[in-house]
Amino acid sequence: MGVVPALTAPDTRPDVAEATSTADAWVTIVWNDPVNLMTYVTYVFRTYFGYPTEKAEHLMRQVHEEGRAVVSTGNREAMEIDVQAMHSYGLWATMQRGGQ
Repeated sequence: MGVVPALTAPDTRPDVAEATSTADAWVTIVWNDPVNLMTYVTYVFRTYFGYPTEKAEHLMRQVHEEGRAVVSTGNREAMEIDVQAMHSYGLWATMQRGGQ
């Protein structure tokens, strides 16, 4: 009879799972511009992302007052889609790795 290898449980430590998801995370950033009205930016966040009015207004204020806001987080492909969608609405948007 051969030796049966010991079964080991998968690594379920939160820091390992978190590190993996953070490494894969990208963000979509919407930047302030002199063209779009604040009400329109709120409308875009509500319409495209489905955010409730309060969250959409908070993000819009962040864009207006701080010059930018992270509006979505996900994998690279999803963030590329979100950036293109923001461009289609006439907003200035970029993407970057989430940890930066």
